[in-house]
Amino acid sequence: MTAEATPALVEETGGPATAGPSARGPRARTTTAYLRYVAGKLGGAAVSLLAVLVTSFFLFRLIPGDPVKYMTGGRQVSAAQLANYRREFGLDLPMWQQFTDYCGKALTGDLGTSYQFRAPVMDKVTEALPNTLLLTGTAFVLYTALGIFLGTRSAWRNGGLGDRLNTGLALTLYSIPSFWLGLLLIIVFSVGIGPVPGLFPTGGMESGGEQGFAYVLDVAHHLVLPVVTLVAVEYGQTLLVTRSALLDEMGSDYLTTARAKGLRDDRVRRRHAVPNALLPTVTLIFVNLGRTVAGVILVETVFSWPGLGGLFYQALSVPDLPLVQGLFFIFAAAVIVMNTLADLIYPLLDPRVGR
Repeated sequence: MTAEATPALVEETGGPATAGPSARGPRARTTTAYLRYVAGKLGGAAVSLLAVLVTSFFLFRLIPGDPVKYMTGGRQVSAAQLANYRREFGLDLPMWQQFTDYCGKALTGDLGTSYQFRAPVMDKVTEALPNTLLLTGTAFVLYTALGIFLGTRSAWRNGGLGDRLNTGLALTLYSIPSFWLGLLLIIVFSVGIGPVPGLFPTGGMESGGEQGFAYVLDVAHHLVLPVVTLVAVEYGQTLLVTRSALLDEMGSDYLTTARAKGLRDDRVRRRHAVPNALLPTVTLIFVNLGRTVAGVILVETVFSWPGLGGLFYQALSVPDLPLVQGLFFIFAAAVIVMNTLADLIYPLLDPRVGR
């Protein structure tokens, strides 16, 4: 065979010539499809954030109550003083001008000034955010791990006694209102009932006066009941989604092949079935992760926890419009961002997504 014929043969048989443009075509098309997918998701997130911004302004103006009268503390004031208050906070402006001012400032990170605290909304958010992340972040880690673990166990032993007990308990706790369960735990474990003494504080984040390691233990003591409440109510959703997704995978041919190779059941579950069944759970995890920023308003209120949820409830009762609007926007934005992140991670877990 001559040297001149060799390149043609190599190209025919798919040798080094496959590195040419024709070989790069499928990869380039895949990259383009993924970029379009990313652009679509980011565009959808931007539209959702804009819709939340508009909704947060108009929705809370339907709440009955006059924030200016709240600011006077119930004192008798003249009409001129009320007018000065309205002018100070821009409430005397036409609605359309209030809206454009609000949107313009929000896009620069300025969510306004709280009526009741006379402080920037972002300052109040940064002050309460660590407390919320401590509570809901701790609960998130626990109920996610517990839900995935019990969900995989239940699905693998579908129809057994453990499966029936797990799903029954998860459905029962998931249907219980969180504030009702929180009040029940306070009555039993804080106040004490019958032979059960009061073991935990009724509310708050700290007793006061503690420092160093004693302060850490004091905060952990206050953290127990609200975390137990959140874990009990929330873990069932993760369990049920994980269980359902794994049951869908269990009849797949690749699992039969893995068992036929002699792999142990535990290894088949951990290495093959569970990773492929986690896509719906990943979405749920990211949505729940976004909710950790919002906290759980009712639980924080019941346990007097000084976080964003309790702050939102306090602002809603005034109504403190800038604080309510700002918190609502932050809560919704956290969920939208985390949901979008889950969508962007999907193609990395399953290459078929985004093509």
